[in-house]
Amino acid sequence: MSLKYAVLAALLEGEASGYDLAKVFDVSVANFWSATPQQLYRELDRLAGSGLIEARVVEQQRRPNKRVFTLTETGRGALAGFTAEAPRPTAIRDELLVMTQAVDDGDRDAVRASVEERMEWARAKLARYERLRNRMLDGRDEDTFVRETERIGPYLTLMRGRTFEEENVRWGERVLEILESRADSHPARHEASSGGRQG
Repeated sequence: MSLKYAVLAALLEGEASGYDLAKVFDVSVANFWSATPQQLYRELDRLAGSGLIEARVVEQQRRPNKRVFTLTETGRGALAGFTAEAPRPTAIRDELLVMTQAVDDGDRDAVRASVEERMEWARAKLARYERLRNRMLDGRDEDTFVRETERIGPYLTLMRGRTFEEENVRWGERVLEILESRADSHPARHEASSGGRQG
């Protein structure tokens, strides 16, 4: 999937500037699609040039003027066509898993540290997702929110982001338990010969 459709989907929430969209991608879309602000601005120019979104200039006092973007009917049609297609299966490409695969012949302490760091990232994301969920629910329970909200898509993707990071934490905890249990009975070959990586 290209960034194109992620931007179009984000604009379903309403008119937004490039800065607004960068914040949306950092918080609300980060659980399933990432992009730098520079990538977003380039994509916005392409989408405006192809007529999928419309840009207008908003004059501001004491600040530079800004461009804000809205979906056009053509853009909505393109997004609807995209949602009708069968998505490609998700494939995992994760450097940490390559390191974990090689842990028996590598630096166990470094792998453990990388797993712990991944868990810290996951917990930080979970905290952000929980704050976003609370803002969405706005004091309602989930059943009430699901019945009343105008757009359910952002909540469904938030659910997926939360379960993904929860699983990252669970996996990391189990990996650390297993590595700890094997530490004495299965010394790493690399560490036995080199004393491990220094740092």
